Order: sequence, then C-alpha cells, then structure tokens
Amino acid sequence: MIAAWWNGLAAQERRIVAVGGLFALLMLGWAFAWHPLALKRADLEQGITTQRSELAYVRAGAAEIERQRATGVRAGGQRAGKSLLALADTTARAGGLGEALKRVEPVGAKGARVSFESARFDALAGWLESLARDYGVEAIELSTDRAEGTGLVNARVTLQDAP
Repeated sequence: MIAAWWNGLAAQERRIVAVGGLFALLMLGWAFAWHPLALKRADLEQGITTQRSELAYVRAGAAEIERQRATGVRAGGQRAGKSLLALADTTARAGGLGEALKRVEPVGAKGARVSFESARFDALAGWLESLARDYGVEAIELSTDRAEGTGLVNARVTLQDAP
C-alpha cells in the first residue's frame, strides 16, 4: 500500500517527501535526544558550581574552627595553675550556675564530672562553650534530663583537657 503510493508519486514529489521526512526525523532527534541532554548538562554544570561554592564555605568554616580550637588549647595553660576540678567549680559559679551546681568529682587522671540540678540550659551551654574557648576544656560526655520549670535541666557533664 505505501509502496504503491510512493511509486505513484512523480520524481519531484518523491524528493520533496524524502527531504521533508529527513527534516522531520532530524527535528524529532533534536527534540527527544539532543535538547533534553543539553538541558541536563546545563543543570549539572550549575550544580557543580553550587557545590564548589558550598565546599569553599565549609572549608573556610573548618579553618575557623581549627583556629578557634588552637586558640582554646593555648588558653588552657592560662588558668593560673587551677586544676580541672577547681576550674570547673569556679567557672560554673561565675557563669550563673552556682545554685544548680551540686557536685564536682574527678574522673581518671585528666577528667572531671560535674553534676547540676535545675540548671538553666542556656547558661549551661554558654558555660561549656566558654570552657572550650577560653581554657581548651572539652565536654566529652553530656547527659541531660528536663527539670521542673521552663528551660531547666538536670545535667551531668564529663570534662577533659583538650589533647
């Protein structure tokens, strides 16, 4: 049936149909293969650019963390000869945790465990941050339970001098 139709066309009409068919085939190839691949490539290139900028941001943050950690470790020697136990007690009281402070006890040769009852969580977090920043002391273990009252916790913190 198609062969009979094709044979019934004049030579000029056959050329026009063949060129039109080839053009239609090329357009379909572009629409279903080339164009989607080009769009995907552009999306991937944009993703790479975004990821590179995020990587640079993370690397800058890591460098800042290392700088601050080094500053905190160096500050550890500036605690006027206080032991970790005395430092924990003094700084907790100075940080507004004096009434919540219940016990400071040694843990091994280089550690201290500090217990709080009904401590303000934001004051506790600030105290831990200042110990790390100013004295190079790390909280290696933290356990908290909610206490009666808004923003209050019962906490046990194990501290250790940073290596």
